[in-house]
Amino acid sequence: MSSPPPLRAIFATPFASLPLTSGSTLNPKLAALLRARAQPEQREPSTLENALTFRSREDLFGWTDEPVRQLQAEMLGALAAVVNAASLYPEDHIARLRLQARARFVLIRPDGCLAGSAAHNCSWCMVYCVAAPRPPDKRWDSGAVRLFDLRMRTGYMDAGNALLRPTFGVNHHIWQPTPGYMTAFPGGIGFEVALNRTPEDIILVIARARFEAPGQESALPW
Repeated sequence: MSSPPPLRAIFATPFASLPLTSGSTLNPKLAALLRARAQPEQREPSTLENALTFRSREDLFGWTDEPVRQLQAEMLGALAAVVNAASLYPEDHIARLRLQARARFVLIRPDGCLAGSAAHNCSWCMVYCVAAPRPPDKRWDSGAVRLFDLRMRTGYMDAGNALLRPTFGVNHHIWQPTPGYMTAFPGGIGFEVALNRTPEDIILVIARARFEAPGQESALPW
């Protein structure tokens, strides 16, 4: 064949990483508040006791504290913009949808991590970074959020598909938490937070969200 065959990518996944407007001024207040609330009664009941990682109940967006209310408004506003950019809806359609969201905070101490999980019964997942130290030069993946590419979990891999071009290859994606930044991606994607190899804490807010059109009600419980 004189020329390469035409190829195109399919099954693309939307992913966004963007700063929140008030992140730099909001984060010190959030960090102090969340550290103070990292108490046994606030821990997620289904989570085993772990001195290195605190995973809260999923009621953060129900708190009345002003820093949390402001964070919620900015995270949901950013998500609406992401969904609008990724969708074929008219520009004002997303604003007419009812946006539901639940959130928790995670405090990852030195040598702690967050085991692999996924955001169930929702269309989108968000991770916001309240605090994160710079990774060590020799451990650049310290505290990184790893998003799992599971397209080949039931497939066969050999020399014919082991070294595909980046557009087509099966690779996990790494997002390095940066204070003030939020990432948004489809809720069905599994993720984890790698081992924190620094002497400082990492504080993240993890939220799941779904949209309802007028007259529609979600049948699935959170």
